[in-house]
Amino acid sequence: MDNEAAFDKFKECAVEVLQVPSEKVTMDARFAEDLDADSLDLVELVMALEEAFDVTVEESELEDIETVGQAFELVTSKL
Repeated sequence: MDNEAAFDKFKECAVEVLQVPSEKVTMDARFAEDLDADSLDLVELVMALEEAFDVTVEESELEDIETVGQAFELVTSKL
């Protein structure tokens, strides 16, 4: 899977879980400030991403994740 296809899949998960328009899900978008996501939203998003990409993300890995780009890099690093 190339990066573009992976990001499209990532974006689909984010749009569905966070209930935001797809154009808001950009690499620079910050979860709290730009996407109005709280910690529960992020837990749900991580679960959706784990299922979609068949990866496991440890809670400790999420501590410094603030942007879509950071989350995307974390997920794709596990593929």
